[in-house]
Amino acid sequence: MSRESTVILFGIALFFIPHLGIPEAWRAYFISGIGVLLLLVGYSLRRSAFHRRLEMSAEERGSDSFMESTVVVNQTAEAV
Repeated sequence: MSRESTVILFGIALFFIPHLGIPEAWRAYFISGIGVLLLLVGYSLRRSAFHRRLEMSAEERGSDSFMESTVVVNQTAEAV
């Protein structure tokens, strides 16, 4: 399951938990646990988006161009 699907699934669970008749103490644990999981998955999504943006900007700036030189650099090696 992708991280985006996980966020949607946890969101649906958070929507239905108050209406399921779960005891109050358990409900607090479920909501807190799902909140922590959403925090971790959201951080992971944000981090991967940040790294993707860095890679895209590096590709745009990182193009190297090379030009072949016809000028002899080492005169002594050619004389031998």
